[in-house]
Amino acid sequence: MQDEITMFTDGGSRGNPGPSGVGVYVETLDKKFGEYIGKKTNNEAEYEALLFGLKKLKSIIGKVKSKQTRVKCFLDSELIVKQLNHKYKLKDARIQKYFIEIWNLMLDFKKVSCSHIPREKNKIADGMVNKALDAREKQGKLL
Repeated sequence: MQDEITMFTDGGSRGNPGPSGVGVYVETLDKKFGEYIGKKTNNEAEYEALLFGLKKLKSIIGKVKSKQTRVKCFLDSELIVKQLNHKYKLKDARIQKYFIEIWNLMLDFKKVSCSHIPREKNKIADGMVNKALDAREKQGKLL
């Protein structure tokens, strides 16, 4: 198992709020995940994607190993990255709850960093979001 893991996350909604999904690509382990998460705003979906990714990663590598692992997270939401890196204040109570949950989850790893990347560099995670939403839409259950 690696001591450093690179993970890309993305969240998206079709409408704001609207049907939403999350996508995660753990590049280091070549694992991809996507999931429908119900009706959310785009920002909520972005936070949910990071939460989903960190939880999934912890379950894959185990609690003991996670304490020895540095995780580099890449998101295409500049707002979320700036909030997580204490550059922007968190005014919305729902977003504050996400922030606290992520912050607590980060304590289960040696170090977690979050960096902004352009959308074009997040195509795999974005694809997983759309795959989850498309699958839900095919079932006729998008709303």
